[in-house]
Amino acid sequence: MSAPQQLSYAQAASLALEEAMGANPKVVALGEDLGRGGVFGQYRTADGRPLAAAFPERVLDTPISEAAIMGAGVGMALAGLRPVVELRVVDFALCAIDELVNQAAKNRFMFGGQGRVPLVARMPIGIWTASAAQHSQSFESWFAHVPGLVVVAPGTPADNYGLLKSALEGDDPVAYLEHKELWGLQGEVQPGVAVPLGQCRVAFDAGSDLTLVSWSRQVQVCVQAAGQLAAQGVHAQVIDLRTIWPWDRETVLASAEKSGRLLVVHESIQAAGFGAEIAATVAEHTGARVARLGAPRIPVGYAPVLEAQSRIGADAVVQAARRLLAR
Repeated sequence: MSAPQQLSYAQAASLALEEAMGANPKVVALGEDLGRGGVFGQYRTADGRPLAAAFPERVLDTPISEAAIMGAGVGMALAGLRPVVELRVVDFALCAIDELVNQAAKNRFMFGGQGRVPLVARMPIGIWTASAAQHSQSFESWFAHVPGLVVVAPGTPADNYGLLKSALEGDDPVAYLEHKELWGLQGEVQPGVAVPLGQCRVAFDAGSDLTLVSWSRQVQVCVQAAGQLAAQGVHAQVIDLRTIWPWDRETVLASAEKSGRLLVVHESIQAAGFGAEIAATVAEHTGARVARLGAPRIPVGYAPVLEAQSRIGADAVVQAARRLLAR
């Protein structure tokens, strides 16, 4: 096994893809700006080279048409390839929603398993500073609602490496949701180690007064909040879900059963968010008190003062936890 490497979130994903392409000639990547290494550098190696330089026939630049990119990816997958479809940001994926939801997700079921769509759709989620309403959305709950889709939301460089590695080895379409503001995040990555889909991780464990569940960038906020709560005598466990579907029900239920209180926190809009699914499941199967915290149902503003209204900071998490503990 290779020695651990210090990589950024973007470099970690690029390494996973580079290894997969080196090991399997059927792995291809297609999308806009891939030839220059991707908009966020997520198609550049650790030394700065575009992946296209190493795999010029399998890293493909495309026209600006998300429907065409996703449609081509679905066709490639059905023909036996393993495509990585780059859609730049999840907001643009709406232009390709039919190809992903009605074609990729349903093919195996509608045709008796005769076809499989081993496709990974990279669709960065979350607020992107000063990018306003059409570049700052999170749609993980949309994709979790679709039978046939696996939904992944890595929050660390190690997970962006390990989860992408697992996603690239699967046989079903994956909505792979990286965060737009995590690309530069540094962390230790162990090459060769995949992270199994459907398994969460404990990101912070100070005790059993409260269970905090989150994913993607918001895990960092919850860890910060848990530190503040610990200083106030409240000892919380922070669970990083990592995979939205399938999600690790057993670990979350066990933690909530032990603590008796569950707070789900996500950056996406609270109304109809995936936090509601987690809270309802915990309420149905345990005696724990539940609460959720998400963004207000407003478009993300461009002006900093307006954008701030859509962000869930550590102080808001602490306040929500305090309200739950007081019930």
